Amino acid sequence: MPNRSSISLAPFVICSVCFLISLYFSFAAIQGDLGILKRLEAETQVLSLNKELSDLKIEVANLKNKTARLSVDYLDLDLLDFRAREVLGLMRPEEIIIK
Repeated sequence: MPNRSSISLAPFVICSVCFLISLYFSFAAIQGDLGILKRLEAETQVLSLNKELSDLKIEVANLKNKTARLSVDYLDLDLLDFRAREVLGLMRPEEIIIK
C-alpha cells in the first residue's frame, strides 16, 4: 500500500518543476542572448549606425565636390586661393586680420 504523503506530494513536485521550467524560459525570452532586450538594444544600435552612415555619406559627397572643384578639368580659383592661403598661412595685401 503506497504511502499517502508520497502520493499527495507528486502533483506538487510536478507543478513546481513545470513552474520553474516556464520561469526559466520566460527569463531567457526576455533577458537571454536572443531575448527581447537584446533585440531592442540591437535595433537602437542599427538606428544609430544608420544615422552615422548618412552623416558620413554627406561628408564624402562634400569632399568629392571639393576634390572635383580642385581638379584640372574644373578649377575653382576662389577655392584654390582660399585653400592655399589657409594651408600656407598667407593673406592678401588688402586683408586685415583681427584676433
